[in-house]
Amino acid sequence: MMDAFGIIQHLNINCSPLFRNRGAEKCLSHSSEFNVNKAHPMLPKTVEIFKSMEAWAKNNVLTLLKPVEECWQPQDFLPDPTSDGFVEQVNELRKRTRDIPDEHFVALVGDMIIEEALPTYQTRINSTENFHDEMGVDNTPWAIWTRAWSAEENRHGDLLNKYLFLSGKVVMKQIEKTTQYLIGLGMLAMQYGDIKLAQICGIIASDEKRHETAYTKIAEKLFELDPNDMVIAFANMMRRKISMPAHLMYDGHDHNLFDHFAMVASRIGVYTARDYGEIVELLVAKWKVEKLTGLTSEGQEAQDYVCRLAQRMRRLEGRAIAKAQKAPSIPFSWISGRVV
Repeated sequence: MMDAFGIIQHLNINCSPLFRNRGAEKCLSHSSEFNVNKAHPMLPKTVEIFKSMEAWAKNNVLTLLKPVEECWQPQDFLPDPTSDGFVEQVNELRKRTRDIPDEHFVALVGDMIIEEALPTYQTRINSTENFHDEMGVDNTPWAIWTRAWSAEENRHGDLLNKYLFLSGKVVMKQIEKTTQYLIGLGMLAMQYGDIKLAQICGIIASDEKRHETAYTKIAEKLFELDPNDMVIAFANMMRRKISMPAHLMYDGHDHNLFDHFAMVASRIGVYTARDYGEIVELLVAKWKVEKLTGLTSEGQEAQDYVCRLAQRMRRLEGRAIAKAQKAPSIPFSWISGRVV
């Protein structure tokens, strides 16, 4: 699955000419060759662009971070292990989750595994020259953002992991194996009565919205400074189709696990082809892609492609949704091999 934050992250880190070079692409394609101690080199033009953005980033991106003492923590939504009523609280949680369908747990587990693959995402960001934070104490706005963003994101997987563990509805060892495989390779609750799970999903979504705003702003600024390369990067990425690092998801049994997880998520409406098209349309409008001027012929071709893309996606939307609905049921090791 992919949201606006993911699109922006991939656009800026993996796909933009501002970052891309053959060596970097090779490293990202073959995890065994990846060396986190060596930053990917950038063109001098690119280095200058990002250096020129540092004061802007300090005032427009770092301000979106929240102080630790103002952030929610996983324990705010979980039974208190120091309480005399801990066992009763766990039993109540299990009672609330009793009627949640297996499909929803599959979607929840998949999302949690993506969150827990955070080291992969941070490594990808940190492997680019301007974001490179070799000792973990660099004071550039890019390094500060990456560390703080990672710390905020870390709570998401932590909360979901503990919630799923306490629910007793999933096989934690299989989930843990899937997460380990993924990191090693490089990368709807209210309806069924669990108000607390609905709150958990909502509070995580509010964090993701702040992070999405940051990446949207960064891309917007890059469109202002280098519109031609950015629109070409946007088009190239969309032509290649977006791949989450989690597409490498594997549990020791199912080599197509991410596709099966994504199909289930689409079937129950967590993330569909319609959402994908709406995100593209939103970003094209937000970044004012249609109004870009002074482009090269390649830039103009890219502009035309991305501006028409949402419309093309709508024509294929029905077919994609029908495919998800007709997909055969699959057993998932995460839920003791039950078929969904």
